[in-house]
Amino acid sequence: MRKKILLLVIVFWVTSISNVFAASSSSLEKLDTISDKALEFAKQYRFEESKGMLQFFSKQFLATNAREQLFGMDELRIITVAYDDAVQAVTNKDMPDAEKVRAVTKLRLAMDAVEKNHDPLWTALEEQVMTTFAESKSALVHDDSDQFQMQINQLTALYDMLYPSLKMDLAPETFQELDARMNYITTFQPVLFTDKTSLKELEVLEQDFKTIFDQTEEDDADPSLWWVIITTGSIIISTLSYVGWRKYTGTRFGKTRKEQDD
Repeated sequence: MRKKILLLVIVFWVTSISNVFAASSSSLEKLDTISDKALEFAKQYRFEESKGMLQFFSKQFLATNAREQLFGMDELRIITVAYDDAVQAVTNKDMPDAEKVRAVTKLRLAMDAVEKNHDPLWTALEEQVMTTFAESKSALVHDDSDQFQMQINQLTALYDMLYPSLKMDLAPETFQELDARMNYITTFQPVLFTDKTSLKELEVLEQDFKTIFDQTEEDDADPSLWWVIITTGSIIISTLSYVGWRKYTGTRFGKTRKEQDD
């Protein structure tokens, strides 16, 4: 009887956990869809409609987190900053359309990075990032100052768009090292072309990005799924061990009582 009760408790616990994950996943997917719609409007240069979707995103984001506590403090801060940048961009009449689209894309990528545990959207920018590195190095080799500056500006813009997603998805030490190298490139951009060490710095940064993209592609397992599997398995094993122990001690106790009676 006790064994059946314990098994029923396990089933109830696993079902509850599954329901929590399903609810969280559903809420994140809704927010992800709203941010995607805001980006679609922005790419069509329908910035008023994009602004409306962003405001709707903000209301849903705050309500969902208050209700379900889906986001940690770092995630809240990163997404809030990305949201503020996106709203300011689409309402700025003086900002070029391409920059407005990039600002909304930054929020879209950040939200996707929270919603997905593997294969996030930001990895789709790998080709653009690596092409920019190749063309930057080529410009250095061929002594083409204008092309070099243009490619460094492009790299900086891509990094700005990736920044929130990388900060959430990468290990802190990996992100800090990458950010420090990018800051070096940004800070010393005016003199990079004449600096003989520029090529080496670019190659090191290029390898960092390549490693990040490669590792993200290899990590295709869902950590939340593994957590459920491991945790559930541990509880089942513990329960069965407990049942076995009770049965063993019960048998020993019965034998002892019998021996004493004899």
